[in-house]
Amino acid sequence: MNVKRYSNELIVLAALLFALMALGYKFSQRTAMAEKNQAMAKEVAVFQETISLKNIWGDKRIGKKLESIRKMVPASKVKWQQKGKKLTARFTDLKPSEVNNLVTKFLNIAVQVVSLKVDKNGDTYTLEIQCKW
Repeated sequence: MNVKRYSNELIVLAALLFALMALGYKFSQRTAMAEKNQAMAKEVAVFQETISLKNIWGDKRIGKKLESIRKMVPASKVKWQQKGKKLTARFTDLKPSEVNNLVTKFLNIAVQVVSLKVDKNGDTYTLEIQCKW
């Protein structure tokens, strides 16, 4: 086979092969960049969520919100011990609707519930909750 005779065709073939390799490299880099952007967007979302949770958990009014829960039930039914950022509360002689309201209120406030005990005594309930923030 005479190489000089097909030299132009070989140059075109090499150029096409080089162009195909460049196209493959371009697509692989575009895919890698898209994956990096997705990962970065996910990191930013997690970071923003962390900041918002920090603001919620660092709220100075959590103690006041807990005091409003204390006032929902008559004082004769409540035994309340709050030390710093820890709370132990015992509610006695509660109706089922009062138990539901109290548990819902505690779960809607940014506190970490350490323990929650609900005991039924006849028609009334006793609720004991320990939480911290």
